Amino acid sequence: MAIAGPDGVDAAIQAGVDLDGSPIPAGMLSLYTEVMELESRRARSGVTKSMRNRVVKTGSKHLDQASLDARLKAAGWEGLKAKEIAFFYA
Repeated sequence: MAIAGPDGVDAAIQAGVDLDGSPIPAGMLSLYTEVMELESRRARSGVTKSMRNRVVKTGSKHLDQASLDARLKAAGWEGLKAKEIAFFYA
């Protein structure tokens, strides 16, 4: 199964198939569905905060620490926090 883009993993989960074509075990799918259902009910604190969190989480996979920090600030967000640096870059 070829997976690309931000919705690719979601499509694979919906199909119940891992990237190598093997079925995802029912217990894993069940727990994932339950946790995502709980998450869908959680109150959100704001769109821009959620956007920043996504940028940090995904950006840390593609950009070095200094670049991501500078780009966050240039976009108008707070730079990387110490706990984010420790988690994503240490």
